[in-house]
Amino acid sequence: MKKLLVVCIVLAFSISSLYSQNRILKGRVIDDDLETLPYVSIIINDTVEVGKTDLDGFFQVEIPNSVNTVLFRSVGIELASIKLSDYCDQVEVVLMLRGTYDFITLKKVDRLRMKRFKKLPELHKEAFEKSIFKTDKACYAQDFIPHYKKKQKR
Repeated sequence: MKKLLVVCIVLAFSISSLYSQNRILKGRVIDDDLETLPYVSIIINDTVEVGKTDLDGFFQVEIPNSVNTVLFRSVGIELASIKLSDYCDQVEVVLMLRGTYDFITLKKVDRLRMKRFKKLPELHKEAFEKSIFKTDKACYAQDFIPHYKKKQKR
């Protein structure tokens, strides 16, 4: 009877591990000056921190297959929202440093930020050429997160 109970428990745990399909994301995080960023938080589902980068900006985290969006957050860095593709396991991200914009409107701030945001693919390629990154092109889509939101007319 005890053997049957042990076999049932082992079988239950092995079957449950089959359903918990996870994938491992590896990569590196740098800023727009091509400097490594330590201790950047890696967040899924808007609240769950799954890991942090090390001192050299490298990370390796395990996330569920159902997760398609990953956030990168740190002090002094713009929040980055990354939409992963199905085949993307090597994630190398260039993050923008957060600046202070005084005495201008949020619309103008977003225009200035968007100008910098559009240069991120070029910086990714430059990081590849300097052997900071392993891939020359990102396998994900990075979303621009504006500060200013237009009011909707009713």
